[in-house]
Amino acid sequence: MTIEARTRPAAGEPEGALVLLHGRGADELDLVPLLDLLDPRRKLLGVTPRGPFSFPPGGAHWYALREVGYPDPPTFHDTYGRLGEWLDGLGFPPERIALGGFSQGSVMSYALSLGHGRPSPAALIALSGFIPTVPGFELDLESRRELPVAIGHGAFDPVIGVEWGRRAKATLEAAAIDVLYRESPLPHAIDPHYLHVLAPWLDDAMARARSRTPAPGESAADPASS
Repeated sequence: MTIEARTRPAAGEPEGALVLLHGRGADELDLVPLLDLLDPRRKLLGVTPRGPFSFPPGGAHWYALREVGYPDPPTFHDTYGRLGEWLDGLGFPPERIALGGFSQGSVMSYALSLGHGRPSPAALIALSGFIPTVPGFELDLESRRELPVAIGHGAFDPVIGVEWGRRAKATLEAAAIDVLYRESPLPHAIDPHYLHVLAPWLDDAMARARSRTPAPGESAADPASS
């Protein structure tokens, strides 16, 4: 089972990649409009993959629904492994990839960005999700202190309650990770106003990543300046 994805090209040579993971029951087209909102100058290759599972009532899923906060272990681990391999094959250093998602996609973004044994991305955008608790999955927060994280959650979310967003914020801040947090007067939905806040935030995060990590074909340092 492969990962299908839609790509939005950069305006020129991409400086990195922006990967957005859709929510439960949606597909790879669902978050395509967010690519231009978050990266209006198209500095990045935009990629929106499709969840590998299909469950009732339809659409694509990243894991089987079991209990909020606690994804089904077999399907979670299956997707976690597949997505990890897929991300590693995008052709960018992990520090040049910004990873984000909504709902189930947010959960997988947390997992891939914070999971033990995974490299840290350039930035994490978690919208209406939670940090998953799954047997056999461990967090590595100690090595993520330089990771910029943005969390957004609807204050009236009936699907994944806002307490999950608050809990994620508290967990990350306790590990000395910088968090941009926004609660919006919404249900289980993405606040478009927050996306406009995130665009310059993401641009700054990617600029800092570029200063630390060369892109493919670039040298780590300019010999003329050494």
